[in-house]
Amino acid sequence: MAEEKTNFIREIVKQDLASGKWDHRVHTRFPPEPNGYLHIGHAKAICLDFGLAAEFGGKTNLRFDDTNPIKEEDEYIQSIIEDVRWLGFDWEDRLYYASDYFEQMYLLAEQLVKAGKAYVDDLPPDKIREYRGTLTQPGTDSPFRDRSVEENLDLFRRMRAGEFPDGDKVLRAKIDMRHPNMNMRDPVIYRILHAAHHRTGDVWCIYPMYDWAHGLEDSIERITHSLCTLEFEDHRPLYDWFLDQLGVYHPQQIEFAPLNLTYTVMSKRKLKQLVVEGLVDGWDDPRMPTLSGLRRRGYSPEAIRVFSEEVGVAKKPSTTEIELLEHCLRTDLNKRALRVMAVLDPIKVTLKNYPEGQVEWLEAINNPEDENAGTRNIPFSRELWIERSDFREDAPRKYFRLAPGREVRLKHAYYITCTEVVKDPETGLVRELICEYDPKTKGGWSDDGRKVRGTLHWVSVAHAVDAEVRHFDRLFTQKNPDEVEPGKEFIDYFNPESLHILTGCKVEPSLMKARPGEYFQFLRNGYYCVDGKLSSPEQLVFNRSVSLRDSWARTNKTG
Repeated sequence: MAEEKTNFIREIVKQDLASGKWDHRVHTRFPPEPNGYLHIGHAKAICLDFGLAAEFGGKTNLRFDDTNPIKEEDEYIQSIIEDVRWLGFDWEDRLYYASDYFEQMYLLAEQLVKAGKAYVDDLPPDKIREYRGTLTQPGTDSPFRDRSVEENLDLFRRMRAGEFPDGDKVLRAKIDMRHPNMNMRDPVIYRILHAAHHRTGDVWCIYPMYDWAHGLEDSIERITHSLCTLEFEDHRPLYDWFLDQLGVYHPQQIEFAPLNLTYTVMSKRKLKQLVVEGLVDGWDDPRMPTLSGLRRRGYSPEAIRVFSEEVGVAKKPSTTEIELLEHCLRTDLNKRALRVMAVLDPIKVTLKNYPEGQVEWLEAINNPEDENAGTRNIPFSRELWIERSDFREDAPRKYFRLAPGREVRLKHAYYITCTEVVKDPETGLVRELICEYDPKTKGGWSDDGRKVRGTLHWVSVAHAVDAEVRHFDRLFTQKNPDEVEPGKEFIDYFNPESLHILTGCKVEPSLMKARPGEYFQFLRNGYYCVDGKLSSPEQLVFNRSVSLRDSWARTNKTG
């Protein structure tokens, strides 16, 4: 793991503070559009925006860029607020919306019209696209580009008054239709949209475009460093042009590479398609890279913050292995997860020499990595459940688990030896194992020097709690599902085997009190959490957060 926390944006901030730029202030913002749920890529941006400001004693605003009433919902706003809080960040009283500034934005647009820097265009959308030209061909001036200031101002005010239907007119900046940067070819500033807004209702029927709103919001809030992902790099000249033409406070926009993760997609449009087509169980499906999905799966906010720091901040795009994210989670949960016993594919063990009706409560350590985690008592009785995979009737020489005549250790309990195998007479499958226990090995240790290499987890039959357990695989079968073969789309690589549901599982009784947000290590099986959406008092459902096997750590020779 990297120890030195440094990146090119930190260096810019340090230099700005040293020179006195921005009056020695650091003020950032996290500006999501409320048109979907946040994902792990947003987490990197959140950690950068909030973390950088906190490091230098600055402030961060949470701001919703709610400029498109058609795609925005209050559900998304509430989920974003919950996600940012869950990650551990606080915007205090600085919660803002683009819609807070609609009147100011409109008046500034009028200012641009009066300065002869904006005009009302009657071209339909397809003609606007055609007139823009291409990357190799310059654009063409609109026939409405030379309208007088008076006519443009009148038409723009009538647009606001609702005199024209959707798509009939737009307000465009007058820059340069031959500019090599397509974004500078007279971009649209306002469009007519007769749609109710989730905050302003029917007050407005014209709405600002994102490129117009974004810089003005930063300016009004007096942001110092406006951090954006690389797709906004080509938009920076327009960001600067608007603010310079208006003569208003001008923050600095800085771009960094977005997070790309193997075996997943980061496009909200593509994630929404998975939801709409019913391939996943909503935005918070544990297989999704959304923060609500990761939370439901059992990811800790601490693990995600460490992951974001490990990924770092770069100028060039790259793809991060999903194994690194899982490694960060394992490292974190190893320190905080309570060790418990759960049998996922049970087979019955009967200890023929253990007294019938007797129950012992054995002490078990909750977490050997946390000295403050304490201990708990677990019930032990004559009949137990163990994993079916922990027994082989014809075991090879180096098989150290249970087999006829073999002795193993039961975690926290006793040594046992298998003496008889009971099979189903119809199927021939092993139904029950008859074993003997050694009462002198209480706690799972022997004083006579016997070496037992196999240690099994178990659950008392009389005290076991039924549970459903869900295991997850990669969401996509291809490492980069955004790179599609001809004739295919990303959704063709969706992994139909990404969810495995295990029923009839048996867990120790302490898990009856398990709640969402608590972390557990099912011994020898992985890290798990309660599924807060599916669990009920009648049915416990656990999600596996991550397995115990850490391929990233082995490959990188760490941990």
